[in-house]
Amino acid sequence: MATPSGNPVPSAPPSYDEAVGINMNYPHPYPIPGPGQKPDGKGMNPPPHMGQPPPANNPVTVQTVYVQQPVLFYDRPVQMCCPSCNQVIVTRLSYDSGALTWLSCGGLCLVGCVLGCCLIPFCIDALKDVDHTCPKCSALVGSYKRL
Repeated sequence: MATPSGNPVPSAPPSYDEAVGINMNYPHPYPIPGPGQKPDGKGMNPPPHMGQPPPANNPVTVQTVYVQQPVLFYDRPVQMCCPSCNQVIVTRLSYDSGALTWLSCGGLCLVGCVLGCCLIPFCIDALKDVDHTCPKCSALVGSYKRL
């Protein structure tokens, strides 16, 4: 039976070696046991070391490294180790007007609150950005931006 291109259709599927592409003519890196040798490796030479130095009997030193998880700052105080004074602290919060405060003010102006009511977002801490400072050394350790 032949296909329209003239190539015969194989009657059996390809062998494993043909399917994987193993080239039988390519030299193997390890010797293949001959008919008189056992495949357990006896009578075969071990593969040569290719430019590798012999293993040294040096003692292995192990160093333990502790990785501190990053601290996530929100609008609540955080207990942490201050990177400036290396003391365990609970952060002190301070509120500053940020993007959400100004957008809320602008939104109230567009709605019609122009006679001072548009300034209400500047009095609400829930609309402000939060800075976390160390109570011992007063260093800024992080901040939380609402927008």
